[in-house]
Amino acid sequence: MKKIVLLLIIAIVIFSCNSKKRKKDGAGNVITVSILPQKTFVEKIAGNDFKVNVLIPPGSSPAAYSLLPSQLIDVAKSAVWFRIGYIGFEYSWKDKIAQANTDMKVVDLSEGLDLIADKTEQHGDHVHLQGVDPHIWLSPVLVKQMAQKILDELSILKPEKSDEYKANYLKFAKEIDELNSEISAKLKEFQGKKIIVFHPSLSYYARDFGLEQFSLETGGKEPTPKQLARVVEVAKKENLKIIYIQSEFDLEHARVFANEINGEIIQVWPLNPEWEKNLMAMTNIFIENF
Repeated sequence: MKKIVLLLIIAIVIFSCNSKKRKKDGAGNVITVSILPQKTFVEKIAGNDFKVNVLIPPGSSPAAYSLLPSQLIDVAKSAVWFRIGYIGFEYSWKDKIAQANTDMKVVDLSEGLDLIADKTEQHGDHVHLQGVDPHIWLSPVLVKQMAQKILDELSILKPEKSDEYKANYLKFAKEIDELNSEISAKLKEFQGKKIIVFHPSLSYYARDFGLEQFSLETGGKEPTPKQLARVVEVAKKENLKIIYIQSEFDLEHARVFANEINGEIIQVWPLNPEWEKNLMAMTNIFIENF
């Protein structure tokens, strides 16, 4: 880890000293995003007008990923970094990423959204949130709002393409509305149903579609014996036999839980770039196992 940090510091210094050269070498045609679904959202609006640099590669956890020095090359050429807002990776690396390209605009897509948080505190004229759930991309309602923010920023970068981008956004927004309606119709008869997950990634999805999520992990920490016992009790009471786990997570704790309830593990991939198909596929999996 220390070696990686040292390499990052060296890379930041090098890239910072060459900011003028970056502008001549096509900087502004690269967009940086944190996770794969964001790449899909950008491309839905801008097509192939920008190279989209994804910081967290497939199979890696956003809660614990460490940035590679080589990834700063595209960061240094980026016009905008679209943050998700509250994932652990962004908190750990946001300063180093910003230092690698001081000309890069940083846009937090979570700003202004109806976020799920453990605690809300009023400070003067603003609200301070603690323990915010970062998985906003699993809510069609919130994705539509994020897409509007992406449209606004891309239109600033390429004003000559703003009409085209707006048309693409409207098409995407319609697709989102249709997806939302279809999933709502499929889950209408399952309102109040409970699902058990290893990592609490489905909070926004559950809120949108009337489900109740129980998670083994809390606060980004491995499940304690007390938490495990609590969810086992829920599972037995509700006769739940499935635990859902993200494909990038270790299965060991999930296996312990599955054995306790005489159930099984089903893997899902919330970070799948095929965002619309993935939400529908997960919906069908839940329905099959209710």
